Amino acid sequence: MLSTWLNNTLMIGGAFVAFAAIHSLVAGIRPKTILKRFLPERVVEGWYRLVYNLFSFVTVAPVLVLIAVLPNPVVYLVPAPWSILMFVFQVLGFVGLAGALFVTDVLHFAGLKQFYAFITNKPFPAQDPPMQVTGMYHYTRHPLYFFSLLAIWFLPLMTLNHLIFNMFSTVYFVVGSLIEEGRLERIYGQQYRDYKRRVSWLIPFPSRRLPGSPPGG
Repeated sequence: MLSTWLNNTLMIGGAFVAFAAIHSLVAGIRPKTILKRFLPERVVEGWYRLVYNLFSFVTVAPVLVLIAVLPNPVVYLVPAPWSILMFVFQVLGFVGLAGALFVTDVLHFAGLKQFYAFITNKPFPAQDPPMQVTGMYHYTRHPLYFFSLLAIWFLPLMTLNHLIFNMFSTVYFVVGSLIEEGRLERIYGQQYRDYKRRVSWLIPFPSRRLPGSPPGG
């Protein structure tokens, strides 16, 4: 049993770390800058985000395959009625994730807006859309990560491979949120720094009013 835990952790963890490293490497501004040396700028702006998302899906596929094919013993099984409560939290996670995506410019995030502008020869949308502070972003700076954690952890039936995946995903979300905050602070400056002081990092809490700000602000 111990050898299964160790082997699966090394294989799934190694694949996940490789995915995270590749994902982080191509997520920044520098790869786009390098590509623009060899390709027309309009081609890069029109295709980069869409290809990046497709590439991310391809690189995470080995993790999903390993989860499916490796031995996968049960770690724990939560009985009713607690399993029902966990299912409710899972549903809350999926609903909250959908709600957070709804207030986000999903088409821009997916790269479809840029691709559409490219093929129709229209101006590209702004690279950096207005900072999102509405909906769940009013209570947590990272609602996508928070609700994703609810969805993956509140499994009444937890198997070894899901547990390994969840642990690496949690670390990835935490590290990714910190990297993302550094990028957003560079883009939005003091506006984002004020937002960080007002809104909690991951777990949703009521927004804090900054000294000197009007009520409700």
